[in-house]
Amino acid sequence: MPAPLDPSFRPQYHQLHRVGRPGAWRSVVGSLLLLLLVFAVVPLAAGGAFFAALLALGRTVDEATAVLDVTSEATPTGLALLNVVIAAAIPLTFVVTWWLHRLKPRWVSSVAPRLRWGYLVVCLGLSVVALLASLGVGLLLPLDPGEAPVGEVNDFTTRTRDFLIVILLLTPLQAAGEEYLFRGYLTQAFGSLVWARRTSQALAVLGPALIFALFHGLSQDWPVFFDRFAFGVVAGILVIRTGGLEAPIAMHVLNNFLAFGLALAFGDLTTALNAEGGSSWWTILSTLTQSLVYLGLAVAVARAMGLVTQGPPVGGALPPPEADPVLAVPPPRV
Repeated sequence: MPAPLDPSFRPQYHQLHRVGRPGAWRSVVGSLLLLLLVFAVVPLAAGGAFFAALLALGRTVDEATAVLDVTSEATPTGLALLNVVIAAAIPLTFVVTWWLHRLKPRWVSSVAPRLRWGYLVVCLGLSVVALLASLGVGLLLPLDPGEAPVGEVNDFTTRTRDFLIVILLLTPLQAAGEEYLFRGYLTQAFGSLVWARRTSQALAVLGPALIFALFHGLSQDWPVFFDRFAFGVVAGILVIRTGGLEAPIAMHVLNNFLAFGLALAFGDLTTALNAEGGSSWWTILSTLTQSLVYLGLAVAVARAMGLVTQGPPVGGALPPPEADPVLAVPPPRV
């Protein structure tokens, strides 16, 4: 049975599950449940509903399958469905956080506890600065044999227009959904497994980063896998150092805008959505430059803005505890 928390204990972001219902098993169960819901149950349910709607509108089975398939040839409808499915991670993390931990959903956003919109907007600007630094380094890197520095610009069609509308409206929600799942709930879950400060922080950063990279495909080549893992590590550090999800969300949104924008302009969106290879180790230098520059800027600005990185003292901020019906101990509630 866990010992009661010291009333003066001020949790960092990755420790917030500790001030909910006691029991590390809750974090493990919640993590598995969310991953199952987001990557299996919701896609099947949403895909089935979209498929049935297309059939009802007169499409054949093959036509409906082609519209929703983003692996063979991406369509605006298929991309919209994919974004909506991943964005569903936001309300799902809220529900699981309340149901298993009795923590109010706002504690998933930050230790404030809320989404700090002013800082989020500033971080969008900082992500552009980091991107420019990355592009500067990229210009100095050698090209692969036979690689052209710039491809031909694709024609702008009505299909391109539809893709742009979907990307502009839904990609921010998709990026935020991934952050609420991986850097939100999973960071708090891994951080609650042990008390040792350094070990807790390491688990909270490395665990979600590894799962984040793996869930982008098991057949990735090593440069692509390392790039996604490194992104997850930097995003995890940002969550702990700034006390919330704003900085990772901004970085993720810009990265997806850039990737999809370049694919629409010069390449193929289907390839961009299913990228598991084709990168060289040289590109890691460019992406690491972007991530590290952004990390330094976002942390410095958070300090300059006086953002809190710890929650309020447990003993002075929480309502009277209720007895846990499972463990029969009085857990604090946030």
